[in-house]
Amino acid sequence: MNPIPEAKVMRIYMSNTDMFKYSLLYETIVFAAKRYGLSGATVIKGVMGFGSSSIVNSIHFWEFNEKLPVVVEIIDTPAKIDSFAQKIEPWFNKIRYGCLITIDTTHIYLQKQGTKKI
Repeated sequence: MNPIPEAKVMRIYMSNTDMFKYSLLYETIVFAAKRYGLSGATVIKGVMGFGSSSIVNSIHFWEFNEKLPVVVEIIDTPAKIDSFAQKIEPWFNKIRYGCLITIDTTHIYLQKQGTKKI
C-alpha cells in the first residue's frame, strides 16, 4: 500500500435550521466546498443533541418543525482545510445561534474512487 499523506478533518456542528442569507447554512457549506475543489463533504443529521445553550433538541413524531443538530465533515489536505476554514469563518458571525468548528489531524487509511453507472 502506498503511504497517503497526512490530512485534516473539519467538523462543523450547527442546527439544521441555521440560515445563511436565504439558504440553509449546511447546504451552503457543502456547495462552497465543492466549488472550492475540496475532495468531499458529508452532512450528518443528529436525532438528539444540545449545545452551549443547554437546550436539548430531539426528533419526535408529533413535531412539525424539527430543529436538530447537524455535523458537516470535510476531509482534505491541511492547506485546503485551513484555507477553506478562513473563507467560511465570517459566515458564522451572521447566524443567530451557536455553532462549533473543529479541525483535527487525521490519517487516511484507504481512499477508493468509485465509478458512476452509465
